Amino acid sequence: MESTKLKRPRHKGSPKLFDNPILEKLTHTHISLPLIIFSVIAAALIYYGIIEKGFEAPMMILLFAAGLFFFTFVEYIMHRYLYHIPATSERKKKISYTMHGVHHDYPKDKSRLAMPPLLSLIIATVLFIIYRAVLGDYVFGFLAGFLIGYAAYLAVHYSVHAFKVPNNFLKTLWHHHSIHHYREPDRAFGVSSALWDHIFRTMPRKSPMAKRASVGTSIDD
Repeated sequence: MESTKLKRPRHKGSPKLFDNPILEKLTHTHISLPLIIFSVIAAALIYYGIIEKGFEAPMMILLFAAGLFFFTFVEYIMHRYLYHIPATSERKKKISYTMHGVHHDYPKDKSRLAMPPLLSLIIATVLFIIYRAVLGDYVFGFLAGFLIGYAAYLAVHYSVHAFKVPNNFLKTLWHHHSIHHYREPDRAFGVSSALWDHIFRTMPRKSPMAKRASVGTSIDD
């Protein structure tokens, strides 16, 4: 039987999340900001790894690919277990809604399709410290790939909500995410890739309802 308990109504506009005007403003982000920020940081990491640490291009490419691949796993885990944390208390309900629930309620709010740059930079710094402790100098290639993976995720996610379904191989991502939003929010957690949905068996159920979610010109029609 198809799950319906997680579904939410769709609204237009942009809801107010915080009474504090500074905090409220920080929740809105133009998609170009994180894409530029993380692309520049990734380029700087690669440059430093090659010029200052002496890594050769093949090794940097391998580390970059590893970081990119690892991000797809982190993306899936965070979306499934953090963004969709069970609302077993009012506090968890508030946290879940602020982080991700508001996006399900207001999917056309394009200014909230990316994490605020300040918070993203803090997280990137923490990741650098952790990865440096684990990987040593390999962090420069690995984290560069990880951050580009995040930037690619943001670009795909924004495009899925902002643009019409393309008539090419990317349309599967539009259909996959539309099913998560409007038919089965307990399935299809991958945004930039459906790989981990296949591995962890959270691909959309085969049903007429799921099939109808793939019809249309954009996921917000």
